[in-house]
Amino acid sequence: MQKKIFVKNLINNQPTKDISLDDIKNKIFRVTSKKKITVKVSKDIVFSSNTLPIIAGPNGVESRELIFKVAIFLKKLGVKILRGHAYKPLTFPYRSKKYAETMSNGMDWVDEVKKYTGMKIVTEVTEIKHLDRINQTADILQIGSRNMQNLELLKEMAKTKKPIILKRHFGASLRDMLGASEHILVEGNEKLILCERGVSTPHTHRDTSRFMLDLQAIVALKELVKFPVISDPSHASFWAPWVPSLAFASIASGCDGLIIETHPDPKNSAVDPLQPLNFKEFKKLFIRAKKLGKFFNKKII
Repeated sequence: MQKKIFVKNLINNQPTKDISLDDIKNKIFRVTSKKKITVKVSKDIVFSSNTLPIIAGPNGVESRELIFKVAIFLKKLGVKILRGHAYKPLTFPYRSKKYAETMSNGMDWVDEVKKYTGMKIVTEVTEIKHLDRINQTADILQIGSRNMQNLELLKEMAKTKKPIILKRHFGASLRDMLGASEHILVEGNEKLILCERGVSTPHTHRDTSRFMLDLQAIVALKELVKFPVISDPSHASFWAPWVPSLAFASIASGCDGLIIETHPDPKNSAVDPLQPLNFKEFKKLFIRAKKLGKFFNKKII
């Protein structure tokens, strides 16, 4: 019904600033098709209108000890999808003494964790040359915001036929994002998950916040597309105390999944120490999210 109203408004020439009827008919017709898509990761993990998976873990796979500690905590809590990036691009080329990309070593540690816990793995692919190694381990491939329009990378990732999380670039319109989505879909991979992760704005309400979570984008995407839409309030806010409220707001906005950063010792996180929740904070969020999910007929997993 919402999409019919949206298209009717376009036909009636009501003002539009972003996506046009021509776009829907000729440029992004796959991603905006009426066919409803659910993305199945395993028998008990589905991104759909009824279930809302939470993806959790540290930003970077800093060490074997860290990734095991986080995975065991999450597994006991009932979280089914672990995230952690062994290949991790940064905004600037300068790195602290704490941080170094663990790369293939990190992926080996994630392999061990996967075998030990049985959890599914999300990790970012930064370059085509790393795809084969990551594909051996990851159950869901992530395209980071900076690579949203890296079209050759999108094409090669689509060929794996694995579920793909496409993160919106912080300066991109929804039209840009859906155009990038089309490059994945045209390769025959419909296991697409769209992710809102915050956009650049003049004001973010706190001097350490780099982005603002665009809740309206979640609502708009749910109106336009039939693919799952998830939210990453951790990267959007860059401030742990705000993450729970933004996560709950995302659920209320209709999202189909969340990415929440958690770390046993956030202050000593090698990457982005202001945004991870500690274990106590994450557990509280997870319990409250389950209660909220019931209100919106969403099973939090």
